[in-house]
Amino acid sequence: MNWADLNLMPALPEIFLLGAVLFILLLDLFLSDAKRGVTYALSLVTLAIAAVLQVATFETFSTVTLSGLFVDDPMSDVVKVAMYGVTATVLVYTRQYVKDRGLFKGEYYTLALFALLGMNLMVSAGNFISLYMGLEMLSLSMVSLIALQRESVKATEAAMKYFVLSALASGLLLYGMSMVYGATGSLDVATVAKAIAGGSANGTLLVFGLVFIVAGLSFKLGAVPFHMWVPDVYQGSYTALTLMIGAAPKLAAFVFVIRILVQGLGAMVADWQGMLIIVAVLSMVIGNITAIAQSNIKRMLAYSTISHMGFMLLGVLAGTPEGYSSALFYAVVYVLTTLVGLGILLGLSRAGFECETLDDLKGLNGRNSWYALLMLLALFSMAGIPPLAGFYAKFAVIQAIVNINLVWLAIVAVVMSLIGAFYYLRIVKLMYFDDVQDNNAITMPADMKLVLSVNGVALLVLGVMPERLVALCVEALQLSLHSL
Repeated sequence: MNWADLNLMPALPEIFLLGAVLFILLLDLFLSDAKRGVTYALSLVTLAIAAVLQVATFETFSTVTLSGLFVDDPMSDVVKVAMYGVTATVLVYTRQYVKDRGLFKGEYYTLALFALLGMNLMVSAGNFISLYMGLEMLSLSMVSLIALQRESVKATEAAMKYFVLSALASGLLLYGMSMVYGATGSLDVATVAKAIAGGSANGTLLVFGLVFIVAGLSFKLGAVPFHMWVPDVYQGSYTALTLMIGAAPKLAAFVFVIRILVQGLGAMVADWQGMLIIVAVLSMVIGNITAIAQSNIKRMLAYSTISHMGFMLLGVLAGTPEGYSSALFYAVVYVLTTLVGLGILLGLSRAGFECETLDDLKGLNGRNSWYALLMLLALFSMAGIPPLAGFYAKFAVIQAIVNINLVWLAIVAVVMSLIGAFYYLRIVKLMYFDDVQDNNAITMPADMKLVLSVNGVALLVLGVMPERLVALCVEALQLSLHSL
């Protein structure tokens, strides 16, 4: 560590976030259950201040500090601000839900913030070691959150599956990283890239390492053939934790892939492109076809997630700046859509009742036409139906692979989108054309109603006017990759 060159300003949001989490953790020890709202409010304030600090420290170039362990660039700034907003939205959506189930505790909020800190480290990692540290902080926090449901056998099983398979994925990833270190003599992302581009690395060892790295990344993304933990964890967890797992971590996972494959192993694009084509096709095919047979909506959304990760990988495997930016846009739209879909399920759930089967959505339009419309927007966006944001996101990644002459892959993606539309439209049919099964009143806190409504309308606005978000993604990726 060169202390003379130490610059902590780029890491100021992370330093603040860590200090705030520790403060909230200690303060919560002295709060009664009746005053747990203080912890909730402080968590939201922490996220707001961290977002402001992130914007205040924004630069149009990359800053490397902590001896190369930490990188602050436009891509990380954009994604972090998005993750702050997504995490705050998740906390707003889940407040009443966790209250009804006895999880309105300090541990829930501090673990959520620790998970966010791990995601931040993943996003700003400039070294394989810091990448792994961020990943493990995220994974262990998520396992702990799922395991908070001590009375639930399904939740305990889900936590164990997540922990064991996450450990396996980490082992594969670490083994791959060790091979890259053996081939290049460095764990620094930029140094590894230079060694490979300069031809001084051991090619055979690099290819073996790449296989294990792609396998580990596929585990973390929940892509086929390393996907089976996703439906079990989605179904076994409380819906609040399902939302926590399925939202912000997907943004961090995208940057994780970019850091390793594009910035670190970019010179090996011909090698990892072929691997990602196989993973993407299998994810789209198995995810969409298997989702049709599901009666549990959370399990169906899990297989839907697997297919969406396949679509996101289309942009990455294109190997072009346009492809990378389209994949980032896809990841952002997917997260916004997931927030609406699972947010509606949270709102329909109540003490003693979980909204998690397709039948629970029957006649939703008769119970509350606004919530039915919001769910329809989310489902149409997932299906890629215009003019929702999901349509433009799918169009962008498909266009990226057409531009590199992978027309057959684009055709597969379009066919899989058509198949996927079936199970989304089936839910729309249940909401609008089936008789009401549950006549209980739907009650949501006022703040959740407001944020959920804005979230749902945003899907339509971004579909009609995607230019600004697309331009932001393009600029962030170009500036970050150019300044490496």
